[in-house]
Amino acid sequence: MTDTESSLPLWPFLAADAVLLTAGGLLLCLGHRPLLWWEASLMAACVAGAAGSMVAPFLRRDSDAQSLAQARLLADAMGQLQKLEPLAAYITTATNQWREYQEQTAQTAAGAKAVADAMSVEVKAVGEFLQKMNDGEKAHLRLETEKLRRAEQEWLQVLVYLLDHVFALFQAARRSGQPALLEQISLFQNSCRDAARRVGLVPTLAPAGEPFDPKAHQIKDDVVPAANAVIAETLATGYTFQGQPLRRALVAVREPEAAAAPT
Repeated sequence: MTDTESSLPLWPFLAADAVLLTAGGLLLCLGHRPLLWWEASLMAACVAGAAGSMVAPFLRRDSDAQSLAQARLLADAMGQLQKLEPLAAYITTATNQWREYQEQTAQTAAGAKAVADAMSVEVKAVGEFLQKMNDGEKAHLRLETEKLRRAEQEWLQVLVYLLDHVFALFQAARRSGQPALLEQISLFQNSCRDAARRVGLVPTLAPAGEPFDPKAHQIKDDVVPAANAVIAETLATGYTFQGQPLRRALVAVREPEAAAAPT
């Protein structure tokens, strides 16, 4: 007998069935003809009891089998529920870990934001510091440039002053009528002019007989000469510094009639 079958024995029911059927048979054989009503009733009761005794064990076994099947299904369901408990525990653990991860992520994000804000403040401060340094450097360079320009103007003035005096000496030597002195002063003047050219200061001459040009020449007291006036004499040389005009040549001019007269 398997675990799905009922343990109810059949032999008591089979014995009762045999007794009832035997009693019914005896009533049928030994009773009156026709049977009396109580005999017929008793025989019917014996047959009905025999039939019930025959069917009862099978009904009981079927009921027990159904109860056992239901118990097995319930046991299987309980087993499945027990298998779900680790899964529920895993889900609970995963949920807790996810919650912790979210909290850590939020803390990390807050820390990163704080660091970013601090870096922004530091970058701004560094930028302001660098800007101040840059402004200071610009101011310092501007001051140094102005100093260099003033120094340049000063030594240019000194150099022009020296060249003017050398030119005045040359003019005096030429008017002295002494060729040897004129030659020495001329050599000295050329040496001075060559030295000045090395720093970009170039004298500009105004040869006699050249037409007067107001852009390159000037006369004393800024008198406006005639339109066709020509240069009679150079009183002071002009200068250019690094290709830019520095001073126009100071000259004396002749009137047009004097320029046209035969020499």
